[in-house]
Amino acid sequence: MQNITLTIARQTYLSAFANRATLIFTLLLGFALCLATYVGWQNFRTQNQQRVHYKKVVRAQWLAKPDKHPHRMAHYGYLAFREKHELSFFDFGIESFAGVSIFLEAHKQNTVNFSEAGFSNGMLRFGEISVAMVLQLLVPLLIVFLGYSSISAERESGTLKIILCQKVNWRKLLWGKSIGIISVCLSIFIPLILLTILLWASLSDWQVSVDSALRLIILILSYCVYFFIVTAVTVLVSAFQHSSKASLTILLACWILFIVIIPRITQSIGAKVYPSPSKIEFADAVAHDIHKQGDSHDPNDKHYASIKDSLLHAYHVDDVKKLPFNYGGYIMAEGEKITATIYNAHQHKLNETFAKQNRITALAGLLDPFLSLKQISMALTASDFETFIDFQRQAEDYRYQLAQQMNKLQIDKISNVTPGEHDKPLSISKSNWAQQPDFNYMFSTVGDVITREALALISLIMWLSCTLLLLQYAPRWIKTI
Repeated sequence: MQNITLTIARQTYLSAFANRATLIFTLLLGFALCLATYVGWQNFRTQNQQRVHYKKVVRAQWLAKPDKHPHRMAHYGYLAFREKHELSFFDFGIESFAGVSIFLEAHKQNTVNFSEAGFSNGMLRFGEISVAMVLQLLVPLLIVFLGYSSISAERESGTLKIILCQKVNWRKLLWGKSIGIISVCLSIFIPLILLTILLWASLSDWQVSVDSALRLIILILSYCVYFFIVTAVTVLVSAFQHSSKASLTILLACWILFIVIIPRITQSIGAKVYPSPSKIEFADAVAHDIHKQGDSHDPNDKHYASIKDSLLHAYHVDDVKKLPFNYGGYIMAEGEKITATIYNAHQHKLNETFAKQNRITALAGLLDPFLSLKQISMALTASDFETFIDFQRQAEDYRYQLAQQMNKLQIDKISNVTPGEHDKPLSISKSNWAQQPDFNYMFSTVGDVITREALALISLIMWLSCTLLLLQYAPRWIKTI
């Protein structure tokens, strides 16, 4: 029985390459994958080298600053860069549209800037060619082209009855055709996998981490499952249809529905059901709440005036200049704590809105394996929206720590007595700047990624299980004539 299935698979594989049109299509697809791999590799090298270079420049400039007042250094700020994950050359995700750096300064939360899209021409709106894009969109078309007539053509030519009379049952026929078609896809995919592993290792400076290796393994398995699902569905549609024309029409309609229509609809529904504020509205809401709380730069502000009175009472002095620490630094630290708390509350609320929008897309993945694979692929290559949000979160934590570090230096090392007109301005040694560590973005672990994308993984497993069951039990409903 197994030999019959493998014989059908071998014949399907050989007949696919015997067809000149199939051979040309396969070669073009292979060329597209090679081009996408080169573009992704070159894109990673160029952009990551730039980010690493300017990251070092920023650090060197920070350490080279002369003796200054720490509050001036807090406003001088720091430029934080988001480095690319070594697997991001495989799937660009939202990389080109998400900013790569953010300016961090005291009392103010800036947005992430310098996205690739901001410096590109209008061609970017047509999309970028990436390995993931070719595999997700074009490989299914190849499978449809190979399999739409795999069984319906046998029925049209009258050979189906002959095949089924030669110790071949429907189950063996379906499995044989499916294995043969997916073998054609794997003949393209396996060399690509080897090339991906080679490039991934080179981009990691040949220091491969366990986390990245697990990401790559899960990524490869996810694409294999996706190809099998598409192959099984294609063969089953061909088996149930009486003509190849009808089979091709249905499969192309499915391709358009699952890859073009459903993703757009789910995005629109998410934005409609859970609307998010504009950038200006968000900034106004934050500013409004901060204004209600008080202004640390206003000596007559009620909130900070009460803090002043309590300090004077606690230390039994009648003037802030007599306090054993720098009063201005203390007030700046309190103001930073309040503004950061307000901003983080608004940002958390905004992120929850985005999470609800994305949850609709994740739920739609139960009906569309393409959406599930896309979510998994972007998450594993660290080019998804969650990675971008995580960068914002880590950068804000660093900004707050930097501001409070400068405030602490002011509290501990700056005198309360204002220097005279001809006196040297208050400052501290430049050696203090080295106490502030450099910003290094830390990617989520593969365990966190799997937990976050559990629904998408369950969706792919569910689709795989359904197609396996259909290949096993669908023959009882298929008509030979």
